[in-house]
Amino acid sequence: MEAGREAEAIITVHDLTREFDGRRAVDGLDLSITPGELFGLIGPDGAGKTTTLRLLAGLLKVSHGEAQVAGFDLLSQPEEIKPRIGYMAQEFSLYAELTVTENLLFFSDIYGVDPEKVNERAERLLAFAGLQEFKSRRAQHLSGGMKKKLALACTLIHEPEILLLDEPTTGVDPVSRREFWEILTELNLSGTTILVSTPYMDEADRCERVGLIYDGRLIICDTPAAIRGKLPGEVLEIRPGDWRAARGVVTSLPGVHQVQTYGEALHLIVDSAERRAGEIKAALMEKGIEVPDLNPVPPRMEEAFISLIHRIESGVQV
Repeated sequence: MEAGREAEAIITVHDLTREFDGRRAVDGLDLSITPGELFGLIGPDGAGKTTTLRLLAGLLKVSHGEAQVAGFDLLSQPEEIKPRIGYMAQEFSLYAELTVTENLLFFSDIYGVDPEKVNERAERLLAFAGLQEFKSRRAQHLSGGMKKKLALACTLIHEPEILLLDEPTTGVDPVSRREFWEILTELNLSGTTILVSTPYMDEADRCERVGLIYDGRLIICDTPAAIRGKLPGEVLEIRPGDWRAARGVVTSLPGVHQVQTYGEALHLIVDSAERRAGEIKAALMEKGIEVPDLNPVPPRMEEAFISLIHRIESGVQV
C-alpha cells in the first residue's frame, strides 16, 4: 500500500478479517481509498465483496484487523461512522406501500435529518434521480431501475461523504444501468467517495481504481488500464462459421493461452497476434471452418478479469 495514499486516505483497512463458522469470508484485507475516489470492487460470487462492504458499514463485527473510516476507528467508533456513510445493500428495503416522497421522508427521519431541510433535500434528490414525475407513485409500482434510483436517493438523504454500494445495478435493464451510473459520476465529481461492488466489467472500467477480491483476499488493486495490461498476451477476435467447432480446434494451437466465448465470437489470448493470426486461420480452414473475420482487438476488462481468475484457480501468481 502506498504511504502517500494511506496518509490521505478516507478509508484505510489493515489485515481486515471476518470469519463465519471457522471460514474466512474476508481474509487479511489491506486497502486504502482516498477522498473523492470512485473505487470498484469486483470478484466472483462468494468472493467476499458483500461481507467487506457490510464490515465497513459497521453492520458486521470484525474478527481480526483494523480499519479507519472517515477518520473514525471501525472497531471502537462504529456509531460515529454511520452518519458519514450511505450504505445501499443489494436488496435495499424500500417500503412498498409508501410513495416515492414518503420513502424519502421516512429515511430522512431514520437518519435524523433536520426537519427544516428535509423538503428541500427531497425535491433536489427527486430531480437529481429523475423521479419528480413519479413522487406520488407507490414504491411497489416502480420499475426495477426506478426502485434502484429511489434507493440511492434514500441513501443520500443525509448527505453522506462516503457511499458503500453493493452491486447496485444488478437486475436492471441496460438503459437504467447507464442512467444510474450517470448519477454516480455526478456524485463523484461533486466530491463524494464511492466504493461500489459490481459484477459488470464495463462498470469496473468506469472506476478510478479496481480491486479484485477472490476467496476473501484482495488479489490485485490498480487502475483499469493497468489491470487490462496484466493480460498475458494479445487478443484476437474471430467470428467463424461454426464457433463451437472452431473453439475445439483453436484451444490446442501453439501460442493460444486462453479462449473466451462472446456470443458467436471467440476471443483468443495469444502470445503474438501478428504471428498467430495466419496460423490460426490456416488451421481452421484445414478443418473446413470458414473464418470471415479475424482481427486483433484491444483487451477489455472482462477478458483481463476472466484471465486473472483462471490463473488464480491454476495456482499461478498474478
